[in-house]
Amino acid sequence: MEAAALAFGSFAPVAILLLIVAGMAVGILVVTHLIGPKRSGPVKNETYESGMPLVADARGRFNVRFYLVAILFLLFDIEIVFLWLWAPLFKDVTRGPESSAVGQLIRDGQPFLTKGFMLAEMGLFVAILAAGFAYAWRKGVFRWS
Repeated sequence: MEAAALAFGSFAPVAILLLIVAGMAVGILVVTHLIGPKRSGPVKNETYESGMPLVADARGRFNVRFYLVAILFLLFDIEIVFLWLWAPLFKDVTRGPESSAVGQLIRDGQPFLTKGFMLAEMGLFVAILAAGFAYAWRKGVFRWS
């Protein structure tokens, strides 16, 4: 019984914060509905797209290349984020166990925190991405003719 009370007590601030946030969200929606403008008409009910008049149906076809470029952008963006986080960790590991925060993990016998393993891991990651890049290049994804 005491353990359950202790567990609830440690989550009580989080529960209170969630209740406050939910209350504020509902309150803002209610106040906006009560004091907001209520005018409507044919012009106000028209479709609005960034200040431009509507020129075509919203269900029109797009070239698949737009989607491919977006997917490739996300793929290489994630690669950069992974490299950005991996590089300082690799730098710490190459310095040795006595000079970094990672040193404690190395001293504790973590078998995967070695220079060779980390370099092989990143090499495999970059090789997989390079293979995907080569495949996309061969399929003509980057040609906009």
